[in-house]
Amino acid sequence: MEDFAYVLDVVPIEFRSARRRVYTSTIVQAVGEKEFRLFELIPKPSAVLVVGERVYIGRDLEKRDKIAQVYRKIRYDDLTPSAKAELPGILEQIVRKREAEFVRFFNEAAPITARLHTLELLPGIGKRMMWKIVEERRKKPFESFEDIERRTKLKRPCKVIVDRIIEELKGVGIEFRLFTR
Repeated sequence: MEDFAYVLDVVPIEFRSARRRVYTSTIVQAVGEKEFRLFELIPKPSAVLVVGERVYIGRDLEKRDKIAQVYRKIRYDDLTPSAKAELPGILEQIVRKREAEFVRFFNEAAPITARLHTLELLPGIGKRMMWKIVEERRKKPFESFEDIERRTKLKRPCKVIVDRIIEELKGVGIEFRLFTR
């Protein structure tokens, strides 16, 4: 269960009741901080939310200062165009915040089968780059994204991880999930 989420978009909506009354409300689209799940949230009436803001969505209702309810989980296709545009930047912010965890992934990634390695599931990493990463981590474990980039010549490891997370969120042709649930 996610405790925190980052706001991707704030969408005002209108709906009609059975008696033809028009109500206006707001839906917030957000991405979870740990499992990268996509949500629609209902904010509290007095809450002012900004794109990129980190909000509490956990079970403790008293800690929820801006969110009234987690409305539902959504798919990537349900995101608004502006939420889709904001997603890579916010995911990069989350990945950089949790850099040690993702560097550990590069240090501990193992083969899935005799012919396929976990690292090969990342976009832009083929057999040669995978072997270069494995050789370098045998010499000394990686310490940061900059260390990975310097020693293996893999360009922007943070962006590679973000691209994989987005692929997993889209869900097209994904057999193995590395970062999302």
